[in-house]
Amino acid sequence: MSDETPLDFPLDYSRARADFLGAAQEAGARLRTFVLPGHRGPDGGELGVDTAYLGPADPVKLLVTVSGTHGIEGFCGSACQTRILLREGVAKAAAGPTTGVLLVHGLNPYGFAYLRRVNEDNIDLNRNFVDHDAPPHNDAYDAVHDTLVPPGGGGFAPDELVADLTALRDRLGPQHLQEAVTRGQYRHPDGLFYGGQAPTWSRRVFETVVAEQMAGAAHVGYIDLHTGLGARGVGEPIFRGGRDADAHQRARRWYGEALTASEQGTSSSTPIVGNTATAVAAGLGADSRLTAITLEFGTQPGPQVLLALCADAWLHRHHAPADAVRSDLKRLIRNAFGPDDADWRGRVLRRAREVFDQAVVGLADEK
Repeated sequence: MSDETPLDFPLDYSRARADFLGAAQEAGARLRTFVLPGHRGPDGGELGVDTAYLGPADPVKLLVTVSGTHGIEGFCGSACQTRILLREGVAKAAAGPTTGVLLVHGLNPYGFAYLRRVNEDNIDLNRNFVDHDAPPHNDAYDAVHDTLVPPGGGGFAPDELVADLTALRDRLGPQHLQEAVTRGQYRHPDGLFYGGQAPTWSRRVFETVVAEQMAGAAHVGYIDLHTGLGARGVGEPIFRGGRDADAHQRARRWYGEALTASEQGTSSSTPIVGNTATAVAAGLGADSRLTAITLEFGTQPGPQVLLALCADAWLHRHHAPADAVRSDLKRLIRNAFGPDDADWRGRVLRRAREVFDQAVVGLADEK
């Protein structure tokens, strides 16, 4: 379908969720909801993780897509799930006698609703899937924390922050700065990419979904939808694993030369720890195979994305959530993770179709 429209990308979490649930019901999917306790959205509405499943009760093969792991990035992921997989019928067509399709929507509903990449406790869900009794410390982050999260009060000073970030980038180099910031850290609760000190509610929900809706499959094709890294509008499939020795080669068969790998230095993403694919790998049976990727859509250059993250961290340190979500500063993080121009959105939908088709074909071809 070539007539892409901005209407495919909802303006807020409540509309995204309603659109997803409506499309899932129309497709005949089996729905399940996990309600976030103790929190409501900016409009007073319920916040929840929703799953939609099409296929047999005990699938041998299972295609899984996830949106909203990083909250605000869910505007893109939700649009891809709702329009392509549900309304265009890709999920229904892929499901068969032995194949199921599972859509996990809004895994971090608080961040989605409040236009944050992190959850209700400033935790980066995609760094939370670690052993919190022995977290993987990131000493390099300690050295940059005070620049990213300046101590003290005062108003937000973007020019000063830009100058400080530029000096930091010039001193460390872009690659080393990205590695220090994005790998994940477990010592600074007010910082960026904070992985937390215990499993989050969203992690526990996801582990339940893995145990009850994924674990019985012999082969899982997994796609976690993200934005914010790489060239603008380009959907980069980043290898996220599988425990068998053939996982990377199998992913290359599915996704071709476009497949990248952080650990090999070929990706816009540096190596990270504690991502959602970790939970899928841990929850599958010993003989099950996992072919996991992050599908990452670029938005803005790295320095602009980092500025947006720093600005949003400042905003939520100094303002109540209901006030922060209405601030003009939110335009920075919205542009960094959910651009509103039609060209970007059209490119995202076209690329998502390609990757979903590759996953469907690849999973079908596996013996």
